[in-house]
Amino acid sequence: MLRILHTADVHLGARHADLGEQAKALRERQFAAFQASVELALAEKVDIVLVAGDLFDSNAQPRRSVERVAAQLKRLGEAKIRAVIVPGTHDVYDRASIYRAYDLAAMAGSGTEDDLVTVLTPDRPDVHLAACDIVVHGRCFATKRAPHSPLKDLDVASDERATWHVGLLHAALPIRGRTDDDDVVVTNEEIAATHLDYLALGHWHSSQQGKAGSVTWAYAGAPEPVAVDQDRAGKVLLVTLDETARGKTVSVEERIVGRTRFEKVELDVATVADQPALVEQLRRKADPDLVLDARLIGIRPDDLDLHVDEVETELRPSFYKVRVRDASMPGLSEGPLASPETIAGAFIRDVEGRIAELEGSGSTAEAAELRDVLRLGRLLLAGHEVSL
Repeated sequence: MLRILHTADVHLGARHADLGEQAKALRERQFAAFQASVELALAEKVDIVLVAGDLFDSNAQPRRSVERVAAQLKRLGEAKIRAVIVPGTHDVYDRASIYRAYDLAAMAGSGTEDDLVTVLTPDRPDVHLAACDIVVHGRCFATKRAPHSPLKDLDVASDERATWHVGLLHAALPIRGRTDDDDVVVTNEEIAATHLDYLALGHWHSSQQGKAGSVTWAYAGAPEPVAVDQDRAGKVLLVTLDETARGKTVSVEERIVGRTRFEKVELDVATVADQPALVEQLRRKADPDLVLDARLIGIRPDDLDLHVDEVETELRPSFYKVRVRDASMPGLSEGPLASPETIAGAFIRDVEGRIAELEGSGSTAEAAELRDVLRLGRLLLAGHEVSL
């Protein structure tokens, strides 16, 4: 049995220029998640740690950042846990590569006589770790955009160097409309043709896994999320390769290492008294590590005045990040309508008729705007003050 910890997309040293004062805190979170991954590898006594690209956010890193990584890799080496790293698209193996500028293996205390730390390169596309009876295949290129698929002509079926063959790539599985311009793309057909036992992938920041032919593949995702939509990030994968009388088996287990948590809530606006009450209700979930995504739904009473930007501003100090979306809508008029000869009667009939036409034709966005017009018109005609 062989146990592997699979991580990727750590993006150490990311500038996060759009975050202002929060940038440094997020960089520390990212390093803490990498350190937590090493702690997990030591606690679980894995055999190998695989890093599927973008360990660093760019090739322009201060020596101190590289030294911090080397110190963590040294801890693995002291426990006889091998580490294999493949460059990604952010820390691409070009002329300015951080892996050319620094000998990460030497900095981690790994000498030429051992295989405790290996960085795969275009000139070294695989490594045979004899002590673990495995070959790790990790093709990469000296340019960010791949000249061809890194899986081109890779088939390990006749490779008898070891019992286990694992792939290590920073690449995208094709998704129509999303990966058309990606720098490195591999297909399910190409994965299946490799006959690998497992393919450790990096690039997508949300954890996911699947199968192509007999090959189990997985994205570990970023160990610490760097965007609010990465609700499947914050994890690493523990992979167990086993061989029994029935044949080889591969199992993949997600483990949380990141601090950031995600929660989505839906609130029916019919239960909300006013904006301060909404703020107070959401503030009960206050957590400096929580990304809160609150969605307001249902039929909004005419007299409920909500401004989601103000709600977000009030809640911001209580959460790591917060987003409030208003998907509620004003209702249509209830009860008997005023005479069509009156301004109110004519207005309501005209607007509700246009709403019915738009909703019937599937123009929901335009219909929603008219529902707001209807609500505001009813309030004004009833003599209420309206804030826009």
